[in-house]
Amino acid sequence: MKVLVAGGTGFIGTNLCTELAERGHEVTALSRNPDRNGLPDDVDLEMGDVSAYDSIEGAVAGHDAVVNLVALSPLYQASDPGAQERVHLGGTENLVRAAEDHGVDRYLQISALGADPDSDIDHIRAKGKAEKVVTDSDLEWTIVRPSIVFGDGGEFVDFTKQLTTPYVTGLPGGGETRFQPIWVGDLVPMLADAIEDDAHAGEIYELGGPQVVTLADATELVYAAEGKDVTIVPVPMALTKLGLAAVDAVPFVPFGADQARSLELDNTVADNDVTAFGVTADDLTTLGSYLGLAHAD
Repeated sequence: MKVLVAGGTGFIGTNLCTELAERGHEVTALSRNPDRNGLPDDVDLEMGDVSAYDSIEGAVAGHDAVVNLVALSPLYQASDPGAQERVHLGGTENLVRAAEDHGVDRYLQISALGADPDSDIDHIRAKGKAEKVVTDSDLEWTIVRPSIVFGDGGEFVDFTKQLTTPYVTGLPGGGETRFQPIWVGDLVPMLADAIEDDAHAGEIYELGGPQVVTLADATELVYAAEGKDVTIVPVPMALTKLGLAAVDAVPFVPFGADQARSLELDNTVADNDVTAFGVTADDLTTLGSYLGLAHAD
């Protein structure tokens, strides 16, 4: 199968391209700034910006399947107010259009838990609108909504350290926001299966890891892996929202009002659809074991 992975040079993308190539597929990684770092030699590179149709149409042509991994991080504020819709909605519209125009058989959209076109959170709203574009298309589509993905090169551990300090740290709402982080090494085989197996067409899957952890739990695990203790000091959510809203327009500040609103929502699954891929939650890697904490499970 010839598979185009849009966002193929990113954190999840390099792992997925490697998995697909190892399964014998002809893989092309599409990126605005193609970089072979982390990619196998037999993966092709194409330059293209999903927000510009003409720059990606030629890359889509001739492929049997397209994966849309292009995303702005939900953990950090976007560079401009319109970026979320331009990249997530506009980019999806362009990839879907190109896939339909060129007879692509399979299409995999990586979305987000809670995706909702009516959300007041920019990232979640744009992801919800993008899902509607996919489900309204004529493609054999699959949508995957993962919780936070962690692993080498991922953002979650670094984000936790940027948001906190060792020994004593304040956390919005005491860090009670709940996540169900999934290891990239567990996720990418499921994504590859979703492309290969027609039985997954027309399905929307919500995927999480083996444990639900709070932001406070994650903070304690991250610093424990460095041999450090941390005491959590609760910061009222109202104060957090006020403070982050105030720095929305300040350059180089990575968090903003959208991130504050996101911290009011849990990032967990109601029913873990990993079972659709022949595994159970107990088969998956915990955040603690990834960090090398033998008794963190």
